[in-house]
Amino acid sequence: MAPPSSTHTREEVQKHNTEDSLWCIIDSVVYDLTEFVDAHPGGESVLRQVAGQDATKAFYNLHRHEVLTKYADLAVGTIQGEKPQVITPQPGDLSKVPYGEPLWLTEPFKSPYYNDSHRRLQKAMREFTDKYLVVEAQECEATGRHVSQEMIDHMSRLGILHMRLGPGKHLHGVELMGGAVKGEEFDYFHDLIVSQEMVRVMARGFQDGNLAGMTIGLTAVLNFANDEGWKKKIADEVFSGKKKLCLAITEAFAGSDVVNGTKKWITNGTFCDYFVTGVRTGKHFSVLLIPRGEGVETKAIKTSYSSAAGTAYVTFDNVKVPVEYLLGQENQGMKIILSNFNHERWTMVCGTTRANRFITEECLKWANQRLVFGKRLIDQPVIRRKLAKMIALVEANQSWLETITYQMCHMPYKQQAQHLAGPIGLLKVSATRAAHDIADEAVQIWGGRGLTQTGMGKYIEMFQRTFRFDAVLGGAEDILGDLGVRQAIRNFPKAML
Repeated sequence: MAPPSSTHTREEVQKHNTEDSLWCIIDSVVYDLTEFVDAHPGGESVLRQVAGQDATKAFYNLHRHEVLTKYADLAVGTIQGEKPQVITPQPGDLSKVPYGEPLWLTEPFKSPYYNDSHRRLQKAMREFTDKYLVVEAQECEATGRHVSQEMIDHMSRLGILHMRLGPGKHLHGVELMGGAVKGEEFDYFHDLIVSQEMVRVMARGFQDGNLAGMTIGLTAVLNFANDEGWKKKIADEVFSGKKKLCLAITEAFAGSDVVNGTKKWITNGTFCDYFVTGVRTGKHFSVLLIPRGEGVETKAIKTSYSSAAGTAYVTFDNVKVPVEYLLGQENQGMKIILSNFNHERWTMVCGTTRANRFITEECLKWANQRLVFGKRLIDQPVIRRKLAKMIALVEANQSWLETITYQMCHMPYKQQAQHLAGPIGLLKVSATRAAHDIADEAVQIWGGRGLTQTGMGKYIEMFQRTFRFDAVLGGAEDILGDLGVRQAIRNFPKAML
């Protein structure tokens, strides 16, 4: 929002330094704080110190720029002959901060991977996230409320729910983001863009609560349902947002006609209508789609991130499941579960890498803004070293991610399963280990603010508290590292022994 068009001189502002009229200047904009004094979180004395003065340095040493947007109604004009110097980002804008965006979005850098349809989709997803998703995400993260049905309906209309599952026939004929890209041309780089743009809400519990269960569970229905009519019914319900679906995979005890057992740490489980469930069938393993109904109970589990994720403990007590709800073949459930692991882990790498970049950008901005003993943090070599490490980690993982994404675009599924499981596992380890280091360095740069859930460092606090979810979900670091090495050893040439 632009400040009022009236202008004032600095001499005029200096006269407004009394209890009856308290003005100050921030970035050449004049603010009347007279009625705000008693409501100021820092107390009355802080504002009295800057009455009638230019408070630009003092303000930015304590506050995020968006605070000014929140209190835009306090602006009464600008200083005559001056213009604000600090950029106020608008919804959809690209970051002007160095390394704030992937290189393919940064002038004058080029990339062989992205075309005009990728750029259209990125712009559309950025505008949607900035205008609609960020506000809901931050509110849900703080309160624990689940994503609203209105937001789910909005995403369904734009085709976002469809895109979350990656390329495939389920996208054919679907209008995506108002025509930004055709479903038939949607590839894994489009998929990467959707994942990375939505992560920018920086609300880790909400990120999983925003139907992550559908992303990792519905593919089992689309690929392994034994009846086309039934598959279409389930898919239409879920893609429309009318029904919610999650993946529930742990060991369970089961009989031939009923399911008994428990599942734990099931994302979205508290509010889902369908559970794609791994069950024991004799000595083997099968997968069923179990509707919420008699005998199905869910209980919320508190974790380190927001209960907006809907993490649940699920109990199945003598649940009868119709035979048509079997996915794939009986006793061949492991094939179904393994079929989506590559995409799930790859999607998590997309998110982790974008979150790492967001935190790095926050640190770059703060280091340029924060004054300590009269000098900016960025003027300290030790801070520049920390930032250099963070930037290098982000850029290295983004580059590796794009290399693997290119392979996914040019390999059929069977080849992906054969050749990419190990590299994707190793990439996930690299990205989550980078998150460990970036979270640690960020807290050191931000100090106490990096441990505070509100204010300047709120994103740093959220990140350092929740980055470990990506290090565990979808396969823990040690397990995936071992997978990658074992796959490499299988291809080790005997001639080298």
